[in-house]
Amino acid sequence: MVTAAQPLALPGTRARRPHAALRHLGPNWYAGVMGTAIVATAGAGLPRDVPGLSTVCAAVWALALTLLAVLLGARTLHWAHHRDQARAHLRDPAVAPFYGCLAMALVAVGGGALVVGEAWIGTRAALALDVVLFTSGTAVALTAAVAVPYLLVTRAPAGAAAATPVWLLPVVAPMVSAAAGPLLVPHLPPGQARESLLLACVAMFGLSLLATALMLPAIFARLLTSGPLPAALTPALFLVLGPLGQSTTATDKFARYAPGVVPDPYAQGFGVLALLYGVPVMGFALLWLGLACAMVLRARRRGMGFTMTWWAFTFPVGTCVTGAEGLARRTGLAAFDGLAVVLYAVLVAAWAVAAVRTGRGLLSGELLAAPRR
Repeated sequence: MVTAAQPLALPGTRARRPHAALRHLGPNWYAGVMGTAIVATAGAGLPRDVPGLSTVCAAVWALALTLLAVLLGARTLHWAHHRDQARAHLRDPAVAPFYGCLAMALVAVGGGALVVGEAWIGTRAALALDVVLFTSGTAVALTAAVAVPYLLVTRAPAGAAAATPVWLLPVVAPMVSAAAGPLLVPHLPPGQARESLLLACVAMFGLSLLATALMLPAIFARLLTSGPLPAALTPALFLVLGPLGQSTTATDKFARYAPGVVPDPYAQGFGVLALLYGVPVMGFALLWLGLACAMVLRARRRGMGFTMTWWAFTFPVGTCVTGAEGLARRTGLAAFDGLAVVLYAVLVAAWAVAAVRTGRGLLSGELLAAPRR
């Protein structure tokens, strides 16, 4: 994932058509950008002061920004030169949900600008970048949250066996915006502007939470009635952690930025919500993490190889890190501090493995080859 432009020079690609290697570049590649961005932002919130960590996090965020720019350019070439394939992706119920990754990548990198990038590029540039990426990412998120479920209803094959965690991607995207939007609240004029943005984030929180609550039972029922997912798709089970960790993070952000923006009784209510919602949801996230790990180990023993679905080990786990960090600040409990540190170590290890394997796949051309039938 670290050199998305390299496939333009892969062996066997004709020099007069350097864009040919991009024909099968799908929107799922934005997952690598998300996974890289969350390593930076989650690391910045760790409860322990590690020497040099802030510099490393800023460098990782800069890498995520670079990857986003390269990938946006590559996807633009894909649409320009392989429009038939791009339209086929858009109409394919198995691929279209990954447009939620585009939205989340934009918002995640934008939020990182204010969290860790500000020290490198300055407040004004960080704010401008976040505004652009948050606005565009949220627009894509809201569009995908409506359009992709419509596609699933009208085009997806019937039957409970078709349900997979990938369906969650477009409806989770607004939750990422809900958690990132409060960062912009202090930069708006006091009064209507601040309150409107904060409550818009709360509305996106509700939109995503209720949509996830509708889809998750179908996904769990599919596991119980039809058995494990195919090996290559098994890492997607980690996607369920995304709405759980991100919603916990969002409620903490609401509580942090609500004072002085909404009237006091409601501001205090956000603090109560952050605790009474976040703790039980984090408990369920840990339950699901255990189940997902067990299923992945089972699939690995049965020969599961590397695919781009391995990036599901990164961003969803990262949201649980930020959720645990918020609970640690709110409760002062060392248990949540420890949980955040442990989960962050898992996140970094997963990111390193996914990044190295993606790099190898790009150099060999395997990851951009036509899908096997």
